[in-house]
Amino acid sequence: MSYQALMAQLAIGVSNGAFYAMLSLGLAVIFGMLNVVNFAHGAVFMLGAFVALFLKLQLGLGYYASLILVPIIVGAFGVLADLALLKRLRGLDPLYGLLLTFGMTLVLEGIFRYFYGSAGVPYSAPEGLVGAVDLGFMIMPLYRFWVIVASAVVCFGTWYAIERTRLGAYLRAATENATLTQSFGINVPVLLTLTYGLGVALAGFAGVLAAPIYSVNPLMGSNLIIVVFAVVVIGGMGSILGAIVSGFALGILEGFTKVFYPEASNIVVFVVMAIVLLVKPAGLFGRAT
Repeated sequence: MSYQALMAQLAIGVSNGAFYAMLSLGLAVIFGMLNVVNFAHGAVFMLGAFVALFLKLQLGLGYYASLILVPIIVGAFGVLADLALLKRLRGLDPLYGLLLTFGMTLVLEGIFRYFYGSAGVPYSAPEGLVGAVDLGFMIMPLYRFWVIVASAVVCFGTWYAIERTRLGAYLRAATENATLTQSFGINVPVLLTLTYGLGVALAGFAGVLAAPIYSVNPLMGSNLIIVVFAVVVIGGMGSILGAIVSGFALGILEGFTKVFYPEASNIVVFVVMAIVLLVKPAGLFGRAT
């Protein structure tokens, strides 16, 4: 195996890990704060890519405008979904949320498959991100480099906001003891609804980043969501830092596996998940309850 091929797989692995990190981060935020297993996360990832495609084809808005507008639009969709559906399941067994969000996935995928079919629709990268960048030890496609940097900034910015700011402290307090937090004048229901909106907005942002790499199609979320759930389990359910670190690490591991043992590249994440569950059932960064 040549050095160039190894570095190429490393680049692909890190960029795939960036998508794993962003999607698992949104799942970790929603589960950790709302105790909802959001199976619709892959569907809103797909929704973000289609909204970006709509903004481009129908309104003539470019890629950078979509990076700003799509998370807002998808986040607003998440807020409405929470107010109309998920809010009614607060305090119930997480299985109810899983079933509801699974139904949301089927509805969203069915709608887009009806209008667009199962074939992918291309979405070109902006001109400024076409080409490659020399990092010294490897030549990396410029767009994949941008994806890695953008997702790292968003992921660690989200972690900082939740773990190190007053708003994040309010949110964590609301999940621990909603009644006591409400007594301090904090509107807990609004806070939790906005949290769900933030979680799906992250998936929408990831969908825009993914559009130029993967073809925009109704099944693009379904192809990733099972792996992303495995990443969340490995990092620790509800652990934000665990989701980020595990996402990038497993993307790199998957990339190297494609080099040295391609037949195992599709299952290596699940093998790691099985080992982690045997050794530490709460996940690498999770806490036993």
